[in-house]
Amino acid sequence: MKYKIGQKAEFTRTVTETDIVLFAGLSGDYNPIHVDKEYAKQTFFRERISHGILTASFLSRLLGMHLPGPGSVYVSQTLNFTKPVYIGDTITTRGEVIKLDEDRRLITVQTTCMNQNGEIVLDGEGVMKLSKEMIKRDRD
Repeated sequence: MKYKIGQKAEFTRTVTETDIVLFAGLSGDYNPIHVDKEYAKQTFFRERISHGILTASFLSRLLGMHLPGPGSVYVSQTLNFTKPVYIGDTITTRGEVIKLDEDRRLITVQTTCMNQNGEIVLDGEGVMKLSKEMIKRDRD
């Protein structure tokens, strides 16, 4: 297994108005806290916030494309939403391998999303199953 405890990966992406509109359309979640500027002004947040699951979807990119990457599939993911994400926030999504189970081909990754101010907006753990082909490639 080419993976090791402490191995890391990350990417950064800015949340846009288009992301919110497309995600609302895809998910059917038109909660006014996400899509209605006037409504959002009256809330605790004072402006629209991103869907939490939109931020969580960045974890799919992290785990499916970077660590462990293509050929792996999700087994589970825990999510703790700690701060809101606003339109225009730049989110850095990070993963760090914290557990390996070679016999079951499982890799556990600590997952974190942070905004441009270094504040954690989401954290959790993802468990991914590695394909037999991924293991074979690692041994060759």
